[in-house]
Amino acid sequence: MRQLCRGDHLFLDFLFFPVAYIDWCMLGFLHVHPLTWNQDVTEAIQKVAAAYDCKIVEGVLSHQLKQFVIDGNKVVLSVSNPDTRVDDAEFEENEVYAIDIVTSTGDGKPKLLDEKQTTIYKRAVDKNYHLKMKASRFIFSEISQNFPIMPFSARALEEKRARLGLVECVNHELLQPYPVLHEKPGDFVAHIKFTVLLMPNGNDRITSHPLQELQPTKIVDDTEIKAWLSLPVKSKKKGGGKKKKGKKADKGEGEAEPMEETSNDGAQE
Repeated sequence: MRQLCRGDHLFLDFLFFPVAYIDWCMLGFLHVHPLTWNQDVTEAIQKVAAAYDCKIVEGVLSHQLKQFVIDGNKVVLSVSNPDTRVDDAEFEENEVYAIDIVTSTGDGKPKLLDEKQTTIYKRAVDKNYHLKMKASRFIFSEISQNFPIMPFSARALEEKRARLGLVECVNHELLQPYPVLHEKPGDFVAHIKFTVLLMPNGNDRITSHPLQELQPTKIVDDTEIKAWLSLPVKSKKKGGGKKKKGKKADKGEGEAEPMEETSNDGAQE
C-alpha cells in the first residue's frame, strides 16, 4: 500500500501520468491570476484530471499565504464535493498562494489506517482548553514557545512525554494533526505543490522542484486545455520608460514569457 502523505511533507510515487503531473502544475500556475475566482481553478483542475482518466484526491486545499500564515482565508479546492465547501473568493494582485494538487489512480479517497503514524502537527491558534494532564500541559507549553504558528514534528518535542501529551491536545482540538493517509493496494499517487505570486504583469512561481522527464501514456485532444497550456505566463510590460543613453535594450525585453513548448499535441513536456 502506498503511503500518501505525512503532514506538509508528501512521500509520493511519481510513477504514473507524467503528463498530467506537468499539466496540473502549469494549469494552476496559469489559471490563478487576478480577476479570476477560486471555483474557476477548481473546475479547471477537475477538467484536466478527467482528461487523463484519473482522480483528484479529496480534501487537499490550496491556501492564500500571508506573513506567518500558511492557511489563509482564501482557499482553492482541488475537487468539489458536498462534504467540503469553501467561500467564493476572487484572486487579487499582490497576493500569494500555495498551489497544492494530489492525484491518484484509485478513487481519490485515501484512508487513515493508524493514528500512531501521524507525527506532524500544527498549533490551532484559535482554540483554547484547560488541559487536565500534567504531561499535556508540559508539551503544549513547549509547543507554544517553540512552534506557535508553523507545523512541527513530534520528534522535536521532549520524547518521553510527547506521545501521551499530544493525544489530549489533539482530542481537544488544540493541535491540528497532519495524518498519514493510504490509498488501496496497487494504486499510485502523484503530487505537485508550489508557491505563486500574483503580480501586476503576470504570475511568478517562486518555489517548485525539478520535473521528471517521463514518457507520457495518454494524448489529450481537448482544445480548451491546449489553449490554457499555450498561454504566456507573464503579460507584456507597459512602455513609456526612458532608456539610458549608450545602452540598448536587451533582446526580447518587454515581451511575454511563453511557456515551454509541448509536443504530442500539448500532452508532454
